[in-house]
Amino acid sequence: MQNSKLIMEVCLLAGKIMLKNGAETYRVEDTMMRMAKAFGVAHCESFVTPTGIIFSIPELEQTKLVRIPERTTDLHKVVVVNEISRKISSGHISVEEAFKQLKVADERNDHYPTWIQVTAASLSSGCFLIMFQGLWVDFLPAMLAGGLGFLTLLWIHSLIKIKFFAEFFASFVIGIVAYSLVYFHFGTDLDKIIIGSVMPLVPGLLITNAVRDLMAGHLVAGLSKGAEACLTAFAIGAGIAVVLSI
Repeated sequence: MQNSKLIMEVCLLAGKIMLKNGAETYRVEDTMMRMAKAFGVAHCESFVTPTGIIFSIPELEQTKLVRIPERTTDLHKVVVVNEISRKISSGHISVEEAFKQLKVADERNDHYPTWIQVTAASLSSGCFLIMFQGLWVDFLPAMLAGGLGFLTLLWIHSLIKIKFFAEFFASFVIGIVAYSLVYFHFGTDLDKIIIGSVMPLVPGLLITNAVRDLMAGHLVAGLSKGAEACLTAFAIGAGIAVVLSI
């Protein structure tokens, strides 16, 4: 019985790490089921939504629920869990060792420093401008607008744990900076600068996961992720629209 309880904890912890770091819903369910079967559990059930995981092993006669209040993107942790799952399936590690490795993976912080994130957002903004057939003279203005917008996103999100407001104010800052640069003749094409600068804010992974979950038959998760992506797109568009209307 104790071993079965530990198996449940291992599966739930693995699912929690994957779900809150950007994994698809169907992948989380599949990984949890495979891990449980590798440990000798003949029958188990899992139900995953973007905000929670329900997992049950009938022989325990109980069901556990884990909530996922916050989600981010850290695909390295998803890869680590997949590697642990493969070790479990091949019988190379015990349930106790798997639990220890998952705890380490959950507690470690692999996020890049703020200055690296802002620098990457700045460079990607300039590159997106060129990709959308913008002029090289607008490369630096796009970098500046994109970097300041992404910095605003991180700052507002640290103060208010509501993504909508952080994304709205980030796009608002991008619009103000881009318009100011064009107005003072430091840039030429306002549309291309704005488009390139907002691209780091676009929820590309969320949209991809929503489509993949829908295709896999997870309608609740797919629709909820799609709604979250639409809300993010609305926040970005609203911030730019406010600037242009002023």
